[in-house]
Amino acid sequence: MLNNFSLLGRGLGEYTTKQKYTLQATPHRVTTPRLKNPSLKRGVVVPVNARFIQGRSAHTLIVMSFFSFFFQYTVWNFIPKNLFEQFRRIANFYFLIIFLVQLMIDTPTSPVTSGLPLFFVITVTAIKQGYEDWLRHKADNEVNGAPVFVVRSGSLVQTRSRNIRVGDIVRVAKDETFPADLVLLSSDRADGTCHITTASLDGETNLKTHYSVAETAVCQSESQLEALQAVVECQQPEPDLYRFVGRLTVTQHGEEIVRPLGPENLLLRGARLKNTKEIFAVAVYTGMESKMALNYKCKSQKRSAVEKSMNTYLIIYLGILLFEAILSTILKYAWQFDDKWDEPFYNKKTEQERNSSQILEFISDFLAFMVLYNFIIPISLYVTVEMQKFLGSFFIGWDLDLYHEESDQKAQVNTSDLNEELGQVEYVFTDKTGTLTENEMHFRECSINGTKYREVNGKLVPEGMTDDSPDGSAPHLVTLTHIYSLTLLLTDTHAMFPPLQPQRIRFDFFILIMYKLLHVLEFDPNRRRMSVIVQTPSGKVAHRIFLKGLRTLVVACRHFSAAEYVEVDRRLNAARTALQQREEKLQEAFSYIERDLQLLGATGVEDKLQDKVQETIEALRLAGIKVWVLTGDKHETAVSVSLSCGHFHRTMNILELLQQRTDNDCAEQLRVLYRKNLSGEDHVIQHGLVVDGASLSLALRGHEKLFMEVCKSCSAVLCCRMAPLQKAKIVRLIKTSPEKPITLAVGDGANDVSMIQEAHVGIGIMGKEGRQAVRNSDYAIARFKFLAKLLLVHGHFYYVRIATLVQYFFYKNVCFITPQFLYQFFCLFSQQTLYDSVYLTLYNICFTSLPILVYSLFEQLVHPHVLQSKPALYRDISKNAVLSMRTFLYWTLLGFAHAFIFFFGSYILMGEDTTLMGNGQMFGNWTFGTLVFTVMVITVTLKLALETHFWTWISHFVTWGSIAFYFIFSLFYGGIIWPFLHTQDMYFVFVQLLSSGSAWFAIIIIVITCLFPDVVKKVFYRHLKPTNTQKSQDGCFSPCNYYISRDLTAFDLIRIYCRVVKLIFAQGPNIERFDLKWARFLEAKKQIRHYCALVCISIHK
Repeated sequence: MLNNFSLLGRGLGEYTTKQKYTLQATPHRVTTPRLKNPSLKRGVVVPVNARFIQGRSAHTLIVMSFFSFFFQYTVWNFIPKNLFEQFRRIANFYFLIIFLVQLMIDTPTSPVTSGLPLFFVITVTAIKQGYEDWLRHKADNEVNGAPVFVVRSGSLVQTRSRNIRVGDIVRVAKDETFPADLVLLSSDRADGTCHITTASLDGETNLKTHYSVAETAVCQSESQLEALQAVVECQQPEPDLYRFVGRLTVTQHGEEIVRPLGPENLLLRGARLKNTKEIFAVAVYTGMESKMALNYKCKSQKRSAVEKSMNTYLIIYLGILLFEAILSTILKYAWQFDDKWDEPFYNKKTEQERNSSQILEFISDFLAFMVLYNFIIPISLYVTVEMQKFLGSFFIGWDLDLYHEESDQKAQVNTSDLNEELGQVEYVFTDKTGTLTENEMHFRECSINGTKYREVNGKLVPEGMTDDSPDGSAPHLVTLTHIYSLTLLLTDTHAMFPPLQPQRIRFDFFILIMYKLLHVLEFDPNRRRMSVIVQTPSGKVAHRIFLKGLRTLVVACRHFSAAEYVEVDRRLNAARTALQQREEKLQEAFSYIERDLQLLGATGVEDKLQDKVQETIEALRLAGIKVWVLTGDKHETAVSVSLSCGHFHRTMNILELLQQRTDNDCAEQLRVLYRKNLSGEDHVIQHGLVVDGASLSLALRGHEKLFMEVCKSCSAVLCCRMAPLQKAKIVRLIKTSPEKPITLAVGDGANDVSMIQEAHVGIGIMGKEGRQAVRNSDYAIARFKFLAKLLLVHGHFYYVRIATLVQYFFYKNVCFITPQFLYQFFCLFSQQTLYDSVYLTLYNICFTSLPILVYSLFEQLVHPHVLQSKPALYRDISKNAVLSMRTFLYWTLLGFAHAFIFFFGSYILMGEDTTLMGNGQMFGNWTFGTLVFTVMVITVTLKLALETHFWTWISHFVTWGSIAFYFIFSLFYGGIIWPFLHTQDMYFVFVQLLSSGSAWFAIIIIVITCLFPDVVKKVFYRHLKPTNTQKSQDGCFSPCNYYISRDLTAFDLIRIYCRVVKLIFAQGPNIERFDLKWARFLEAKKQIRHYCALVCISIHK
C-alpha cells in the first residue's frame, strides 16, 4: 500500500506525487496519488504507529517532526538577509551607491562621511529587527519545547513537541493544549468522547464535543494502542478550521474496517482539553501545516499617511539634489571655458588629462557634486523615525488610563509603525456584540402560547402583573403543558457537560425525569438553529428545536412516530458516514427533519452596553470621526442598541435600505434616499442609514457610487445581518473611495478579523470571544471607551511629534547643504568642501540627533486633559494638516533662508582683508567653514527649542547638552594632532575661532537674525489670529490659579522642590506628564498635583 508513496518536504507550497523520493527542508509525511475517494485525491496517508509502518512498507520512511517557526532570521542568515531587506529601501540603497562612488572616483569628501552614517543606520536598524526576531524565536521555543507524552514501544515516553512525528500516538491530559492536529482515538470515557474549547482559534468559548470511532474507543491502554493496526487517510492540509474529510482503516483479525472521519473527530492544535481526564490521539498534521499555522497570516505591511508623505518629499529633495549637481557641473565648465581658469599656471594639466574624454569628465564631475551635496537627503531620518515609533509605543502600554483593573489588562501594541495614523482617523467601523456591549446575556422576558412574561425582582410574571399579584389575576392563563414543553426544550438544548468528579445534588419538590438523547443537530450560522431528538420515558420520540435570532430565541418542537424516526435515523447516519459531499448531505437531512414545527414560544435576552460607550461615540463624532456599526444582529436589535449607545439620535431621520431583492429595487431605493438627503425635507439636519447584508450585496454589485453618495450624507451608518467578508468589503469600499480617508476597525471576535486587517488601523478588544481579533490587530485595548483616549490623546501626540520630526529633518539638512552649494560660487566650482569631513559625518549622528528624538518622544502640544475634554481639537490635525505641502514648503524655504543667513552673515563678517585676530591674522577657509557650522548647530537646535511646548529635564539636558557637546568635541578634536589623519587642517582652528570677540559677536547676531522672525511670527499669530489649539494652550496651566493667592514661605518652596525632585529621580524618564503619571504610580494623585501647581507658582514668582 505504501510502495507508491513519496516524501514531502515542509514549506514547499505543493505536493509531489512522483515515484522518486524528494526531500527538501524537513521531510514531513507520506502522501499517495492513488485514493479511491475522489475528494481525497493527492491526500495524506498516516499510519498510526511506527511498528505498523515497518510492517506495511518495504521502504525506510522519514517522517517530519512537529517543529514549527514564525521567526524571520537564523544565526546563519541574519546578516545577509537583513542587509538585503534594508538595502531594498531606496534611501539606504542611494547612500550605498554614494559610498561606492566615493570609493571608485576622486571625490571632494572622504568615503567615511557617507560610510559611517550608513553603517550607523544599518546597525541600529539591524539591532532593532534582530531583537524583535529574538522575541519570536523565544516564543517559538516555548511552543516547540513543551513536554508531551507519546506512545513508544507499548509505554508512555516523555518528549518535546518538536519531536512529534506524523503517526505518533499522543496522550493529552485535562487542561493541556493539543500540540498538533490530532485524530481522536480514545478517551477515559467509555463512549470515547471528549470536550474541548477552541477560544484561542476561533474565539468561541463554548465547549465542543468530539468523538472517536467505536473500533479505537476501546483502546484505552498503551499496550492496546501499540497493537492497533490502523491507517488514517485524509485531505491535504488546509486553513479551514471547520472542514476535515478523511477515513480511518482499522485492521482486525485480517479484515479491514473503514470508518469516515470529519471535523468532529479532529482535535486542532491550539485547542484545549476540558472536562476529560485524558485522551489518546494520532498526529495527522504537524508543524507549519497544522490548521493553526496555516491560519497564521503575516499582516500586510500597512503604510501610514506620514510615511507616504515622507517618501514624496524625499523624491522632491532628490530632485533638488539633481538640480544642484547638474547646475554646478554646467557652471563649472562654463567658468572653465576661459583658459586661465581651465588651466591656471599653478595647476597645469598632464597630457593624459588633456586627451581624456570630455563625456567621462562631465559624468565624473557630476557624480562628485552629487557626493558633495548628498547630505540634503537625510540618511538618519529613517532610523530616527523607527526609533521614535519603537520607543514611543511603550507609552500606550504604560498609560494607566488604558488599564482595565477588573480584567487586569493593559493596552497592547502589536505594531509600532502606525502610531501616527491614530491621529488621522476619519472613519471608525465597530462591531456591536462584545465591542459596544458586554457580551453577557441576561434573561428579560419570554412569550409562551401568546402570553408575554417578564422578569420582576427575579420572578417570571405575566405582563401587567407584579411579583406579588395573586395567581388568578392574570389576564391570560397559559396551560401548564406549554410552559413545561418550553422549559424542557431549553433544558435539552442547553450545552451542559458532567463534571469529572460526581457531585451530590439535592432536589426538593422535584421529580427527576430521564430522557434518552438520540441525536444532536449542532448549531451553525447558516441554519441559525440547533436541534435535539430525544426519547421520552413513554417511548415517544420528540424533535425539539430553537432558532437563534441572536438576542431572541424562537422555540419549536415536532413529534415523530416510530416509523418516522427510523427514516430520520437512517438519513442522519447515511449523511454522517458519507465520504463524498458529506456537508451537503447533512444539510439535506437537516432540512428534512426541521420542518412542520409547532411554535411553543420565544425568549428575549439583553446584552448590556459597556461603560461610557455613549460618551466615547459622542467624543469621536465631535472630533470629526464618522462611526459605522457593522453587526451580524437582526435589524430591530441593532437599531435598538444604536439608539441606546448614542450612535443614532432620537431626532435623527433614519433612512432604511432593507430587504431589497433585485438590482432594480435596490437602485430605485438608493435614488429615493439620495433625493431625501438633498431635499432636506422636514428640516432634518442629520440622517442615519440602516442597511442589511442582502441589500448591501446588491448595492455593491453595481451601484457603489450611488451607495457611497448616500452614505457620505449620513452622520451615522448601521449595517446589520453582516457576514465577516461583507464587513471587510465595507471597509475596503470607504478606504478606496476618491477621498482616500483613513479608516479604523475595532472588534473582539474571530468574525471581525477580516475588517481589522483590511482597515488602515485595526483595534482588537480583549473581550470574551478569544484572542484572534487581538492577535490580528495593530493595537489591543480592554474596553471600547479606551478608544477615545487612544485617538484623541495618543493619536494627537504621535502625529504631531513625528510630523514635526520629518519636517525638522528636512529643514536642518537644507541648512546643512545649502552653504556648501553657495560656497562653490566662490571657489570656481572646484568641489572644495566647506566643512571638515568629521563635521560632515557627525552632524546628523551626534550634534543634532538627540534633541529631535527626545522632542518626538515627549512633546505635548496641548495638555492631555484638554485634548480629551475638547475633542474638536482633533480636527486641527486631520487630513495630514501638519505635514501638508504648505507646511513642507514653509520648512524648506525657512531652511534655505537660514542657510543664506549663515553663509552670507559669516561672509560679510570676514569681508575682504578683514583681520579678526588680535595679532592681525586673518581667518582661513577652515575657520570660515567652522564659523558657518557653529552658527548652524546652535540655530537648528534653538529652532527646535522654540517649537517645544512641553519641557522635561530630559529635554533641557539634550538641548543644551548637544550644544555643549559640540563645543567640547570641537575643542578636543582641534586641540590634538591625530596621527591617523592624512591632514591636520582643523588643528587649533576652533580655538582660534573662539578666541576672537568678533566671531562671538557674529555668532550671536546671526542666531538672533535667524530666530527673531520666528518669535515675532509666533507672537503675532497667537495674539491676533490664534488657532483652536493655541487657545487651548493658554488654559493648560489653569490649576495653578487656585493656588496663586496662597502665601508661601521660602521653607514651603524648598520643601516642595525637594519632594518633586525626589519624584523625578524615582520615576525616571518613563513619565509623560507630572500630574497624572507620578500620582498614579505613587497612589497620591491629588497630593502631587498640589506639588506641581505650587512649583509652577514659585517659578512665576
